[in-house]
Amino acid sequence: MSLKSQRRLASKLLKVGANRVWIDPNRNEDVEVAITRAEIRKLVHEGAIRKLPAQGVSRARARVLHEKRKDGLRHGPGTRKGSSRAKITKKDAWMSRIRAQRKRLRKWKGNRSTTDGAYRQLYMMAGGGRFSSVADMERYVKTHGMWRKR
Repeated sequence: MSLKSQRRLASKLLKVGANRVWIDPNRNEDVEVAITRAEIRKLVHEGAIRKLPAQGVSRARARVLHEKRKDGLRHGPGTRKGSSRAKITKKDAWMSRIRAQRKRLRKWKGNRSTTDGAYRQLYMMAGGGRFSSVADMERYVKTHGMWRKR
């Protein structure tokens, strides 16, 4: 009781793949005796053979993951691939670092912790890449005695 040839004929008529052809299990005998295109067409008209809807790929899981990423999750070391610059480019790291250093220098200048000359010297050094971080810059100021004498 193989309906392989009927399924193949129906798929050609319905213009879908063989897996998307639905044959009514209650009408198997009728479908089994149908061997011509005309007979298959008649069964399609009667509803014994139908075309199943196309199945898409569900976006539900993707939406959940997208929401989590918006919340800042799923960005840990297990997710990252490639070099350390895969997530943060060299330029972005530099901008973040230099902005923090210049902000600290403005603060020191504003509350008069350093002299104008020391501020200018430190500003130029920071721009030249002398300091790896704000903490490094603070260590430098401390070891070279660049704090303003009170």
